[in-house]
Amino acid sequence: MSVRDHHGLELSGASQAAAEKFQQALHAYYCFYGDGLGLVDEAIADSPRFVMAHVLKAYMTLIGENSETAMLGVAAFETAKDLNANSRELGHLAALGSLLAGEVRGAARILEDVAVSHPRDVLALQAGQTFDFLLGDSRMLRDRITRALPAWSDGMPDHHAILGMLSFGYEETGLYAQAEACGRRAIELEPTNNWAQHGVAHVLEMQDRRREGVSWMTRENTAWQPESQLAVHNWWHLALFHLGLGEVSEVLRLFDGPIFGQPSNRAFDMLDAAAMLWRLDMLGVDVGGRWATVAGTFATEPHGASAFVDSHAVMAYAKAGRMDEARMVVEAQDAAIAGPGDNAYFAREVGKPLCQAYLAFANGDYAKATELLRGVRNRSARFGGSHAQRDVIDLTLIEAARRSGDLALAGALEAERAHALPVADGATRRLAA
Repeated sequence: MSVRDHHGLELSGASQAAAEKFQQALHAYYCFYGDGLGLVDEAIADSPRFVMAHVLKAYMTLIGENSETAMLGVAAFETAKDLNANSRELGHLAALGSLLAGEVRGAARILEDVAVSHPRDVLALQAGQTFDFLLGDSRMLRDRITRALPAWSDGMPDHHAILGMLSFGYEETGLYAQAEACGRRAIELEPTNNWAQHGVAHVLEMQDRRREGVSWMTRENTAWQPESQLAVHNWWHLALFHLGLGEVSEVLRLFDGPIFGQPSNRAFDMLDAAAMLWRLDMLGVDVGGRWATVAGTFATEPHGASAFVDSHAVMAYAKAGRMDEARMVVEAQDAAIAGPGDNAYFAREVGKPLCQAYLAFANGDYAKATELLRGVRNRSARFGGSHAQRDVIDLTLIEAARRSGDLALAGALEAERAHALPVADGATRRLAA
């Protein structure tokens, strides 16, 4: 008799004991909390031919990690692709194969079809939404999840995960009330759900509700903090709230503590650290040797595989005075553009001109930075990230225009921003003044 999970999905190659470990690992993955990788390794040790355990390990280690960790994902995929698998599992394997080939759009589409056929496959939904994030596809961040909703109801296992994903999808499409309600309900159901915690944080950031943001992250729910696998990013959100309130000393305390007190060369951690220091630098804050630390972590990893990550590497290298390496990252965009996979598109459309703009800004060529940023900002979603992360592009454009002496443009951009996000106008003035 085949082993199935609590949604009735068949798990090829699994014993009942391994399936239970796998479910615990899935819960950790949905929440970005706890030792999910250790749990999935226990499932594999029990059942080496457990297809979905290898698939989960690949998802856990291939996205947003450093190159050493990513090799674990490659090995997991290589093992899984030769095992007996059902049609749903073959869909996951095909998505991983596309991801490893650099075809993120293809991987996202494959998991879209898996979730259409199996709307209670939460892993297909979450991995698919992660790919949507890498693509900057705000509509699919929402619609991938909403199309599965007829198969879900209150009280079902993993419903908190669906609500957490829905929160982020709603937020990225400007449906802030729905996003906040879904995120808060998810946290009621599962307080350790870091993705839901993060979804509400995005809403509060977009609406400039910064005091509420501090309360949300530090008082209303602290259960996300102890074993968070999304720790740097969620602490980064807290630092953004403090930055908008002008509380620079608190931002630096967070940076030196949970954000980058222990330097990390995980891709997502490095880019958050660089983006925070860049914001502080534009405010005229002396960040001391922090740039050198962040640049040092970027130097441990290859460049040219992710235009989104590379743009932040340019920030770090340039501000650390490592101009030769900053220029090398810009040049890596040419190699990416000539290469295979979706990063060729990301680098051509956004990555190369954005890297050039940051380098020009760091070199004091604010007119050039302004011109490059004006050309790229309206299509910046094409290389991934969230609205909150890409906001540094607009903030840099405003500051570059001001420093270049084009006060008319700077004023126009501030007026534009105030009209689009009226509650954020004060925070904009503090940063761009």
